[in-house]
Amino acid sequence: MFEFREVDLRKPNQARSEEGRRTQHLIFQMGQVLPNSEEYSQLLHELFTDLGEHARINPPFYCNLANNIHIGKNTVIMPYFKCMSAGQVVIEDDVRIALNVSLITNNHDLYERDILTVADVYIKKGAWIGANATVLPGVTVGKYAVIGANSLVNRDVPDYAVAVGNPARVIRMLDPQKFKD
Repeated sequence: MFEFREVDLRKPNQARSEEGRRTQHLIFQMGQVLPNSEEYSQLLHELFTDLGEHARINPPFYCNLANNIHIGKNTVIMPYFKCMSAGQVVIEDDVRIALNVSLITNNHDLYERDILTVADVYIKKGAWIGANATVLPGVTVGKYAVIGANSLVNRDVPDYAVAVGNPARVIRMLDPQKFKD
């Protein structure tokens, strides 16, 4: 797991505010154009400055700070993706993210609600996150791991593991030999 850090929302942060506005503006624009159009593709690349070749993000989706999201090549993200990205979100190559998945890097302090506790989320190469799953702050989902539908992932998932449930638990290991790398 990653180390947690704090963001005090009471202290003005011009760069964070500008990125939030930029992200909101581009997501709104993307909602006004055809998803498979050249204009959508251009807006997507403007929104995500670290977007791998042949990555596809199907609308609608939500994120709050797009510059903190890094998406690898050949990654496919299905509609209704939600990403609270006060921290970094790293999605490596060949990842599959199903319908209505949430990646969450931040939460509020239990006593001081204007303090965010933040930890990065890392999704390794070839992972598959099932529909309606939620990945919480500080979690790494391992290489070629599978997260079952409706799972709540609150701890790291090893490479080649299948994890399901609330909270997600590893129920089996996949054979690494069966993956082309």
